[in-house]
Amino acid sequence: MSARAVDPATDPIRPVPAEQVRIDFEGIELVGVRGQSIAGVLLANGIESWRTTAGGLHHGLFCGIGVCFECVLVVNGRRDVRVCQHRAADGDRVERQDDPAGPRGGG
Repeated sequence: MSARAVDPATDPIRPVPAEQVRIDFEGIELVGVRGQSIAGVLLANGIESWRTTAGGLHHGLFCGIGVCFECVLVVNGRRDVRVCQHRAADGDRVERQDDPAGPRGGG
């Protein structure tokens, strides 16, 4: 028995071809799939950390559900965007948000 019961070419949940979105992450163009979160686009493109704490630790995605605030970035000029919850839109401009105090002042 196959691990995949539905032929990928006819899978109604994953229409082929998927519509692409392009975002700019600090001057690097990244390609994702329509409906994907910005965090998903970053991870799919091999970017696993995008924030530095006051102690110099590199952080990226942690909880993935918007509770921990580890994934915050600047999106289209707006700070503190939880990119695990924010869907990528074609043309989004995304920048690091290295805030030593953290988005809630906690670090």
